[in-house]
Amino acid sequence: MLDAVDDLTPEKPADARRAADLIVAELAAMIGSGALADGSYLPAERELMAQFGISRTVAREAVAQLAGRGLVEARPRFRPVVRRPGYDTALSALGGVVTHLMRESGSVKHLYDIRVFLEAALVRHAALHARKDDIAALRRALEANEVAIGDSTQFYLTDMAFHAVLYDLPRNPVMPAIHRAFTSWLSPHWQRMPRAPERNRINFLSHREIYTAIVERDPDMAERALNGHLAAAWEYVRGTFEAD
Repeated sequence: MLDAVDDLTPEKPADARRAADLIVAELAAMIGSGALADGSYLPAERELMAQFGISRTVAREAVAQLAGRGLVEARPRFRPVVRRPGYDTALSALGGVVTHLMRESGSVKHLYDIRVFLEAALVRHAALHARKDDIAALRRALEANEVAIGDSTQFYLTDMAFHAVLYDLPRNPVMPAIHRAFTSWLSPHWQRMPRAPERNRINFLSHREIYTAIVERDPDMAERALNGHLAAAWEYVRGTFEAD
């Protein structure tokens, strides 16, 4: 192993990236194998420098690359935390790119349209294949949504929870991760939406219509209810975006 490089030695960014690539490959392998456990701290900067014989610049570049891949959670003034690869990790790694793209005109609507497309398919699937425990989960989510009508903050949370059940129904681990990603990406924008109990009640009634169609095993009605609900939601909120 090479001796640790002096902290004061200047390095070109390209050289730091190349040196960091080897360190990232080794650390990524350790995370994948469990040698660096999910939720544990990544070795401190000084430890990385001593272990791999690298400069502080290269150590920081390696941590930045790991964070970019979603393999560590890095926050200012905190030790990076190891995150074992998973669907949430993969989608989380896209967050920075998506946030940047969402600044472009019309981009929020494009992302929203993908959500509508997916959920239309999900409610059709639910109407055809939902099991008793699925129906029970939807009913509990709907009941919680109704109770929260007078509290807009709580209503927003129960609204997300109702839609989350739809993503759980296919029993495909990718789908809940997609829902969490959509929620994360759209939430900062959605928080600017004006809310009132009257509007909450309208949304609740739309949820109840979707639920009823699923219980009655009517995929066409479920899709119409979902599309109507999300179309109305967009028209209500679009004024808060710098979109079309």
